[in-house]
Amino acid sequence: MSKIELVITEEMALMRLDKVLSSEIEDLSRSYLQTLMDEQRVTVNGKVVKASYKVKVNDVVVIEPKEAEELEAVPQDLNLDVVYEDHDVIVVNKPKGMVVHPGPGNPDGTLVNGLLYHCTDLSGINGVLRPGIVHRIDKDTTGLIVACKNDKSHESLADQLMLKTASRKYLALVHGVMPHEFGTIDAPIGRDDKDRQKMAVTAKNSKPAVTHFKVVERFDDFTLMECRLETGRTHQIRVHMQYIGFPIVGDPKYSLRKTRNDTQGQMLHAFELTFVHPSTQQSMTFNAPLPEYFEQILNELREKGAQK
Repeated sequence: MSKIELVITEEMALMRLDKVLSSEIEDLSRSYLQTLMDEQRVTVNGKVVKASYKVKVNDVVVIEPKEAEELEAVPQDLNLDVVYEDHDVIVVNKPKGMVVHPGPGNPDGTLVNGLLYHCTDLSGINGVLRPGIVHRIDKDTTGLIVACKNDKSHESLADQLMLKTASRKYLALVHGVMPHEFGTIDAPIGRDDKDRQKMAVTAKNSKPAVTHFKVVERFDDFTLMECRLETGRTHQIRVHMQYIGFPIVGDPKYSLRKTRNDTQGQMLHAFELTFVHPSTQQSMTFNAPLPEYFEQILNELREKGAQK
């Protein structure tokens, strides 16, 4: 990974250096950033400073990550559930518990490791640790993700995501009974000031985030929602659902209410993905069925409602 340079703005001024880095550098974990500071791989205006240093406007922060070879992505046979594949793209139905790409704390067993075993041709735009990766879904979110086999396809898909012409739809089981049939959550997301490992709706150091939702099915104490991403911020649907008071069932970070203990993880599934094929220019839509445990819980909720 190449050097990362960050110029301090007025919004960041007087914050601790470690807090600024945790907030602004999303691709590196807080613990890894701390390691880089301990090893004097982070400088401010060319000088090594302490993590507690209070940054000033126009300070230039330079981060030198360790060489990628220390986290080299190696091919692994992970028996990927391939939904579609051709010479340009590959669409995979990601299982719960699989991280998308290697990083500190997750050196292997990731989707990238599986792709490297399955494919010999992946785009190199994102480097050796994230070859072919255009977008991500959380470790415990299941469902569809597309990877690219060459740089032309990668650029095409990245542009579609940026221009919002690609569509990503999710099914989410949330706490509470949603009274509205549909709606839009337009609320910026940034790092949570109280917990830097979480995201939050905030006006401070945040980016625009828009989620559209509609009700699919209502139960006694829960609602099955369809959510469509207009933007793709970290933990976006999870944060937005918590923000409006309907946190996702089984979410370990954002579901503050007492929840079911038999969900086997957060009940969030990327069920539909639509994009224009980079070579044929044809619109393509892919679907992935709900995981068995997700469907089982929905059936239990339906039976419970029918018994009353």
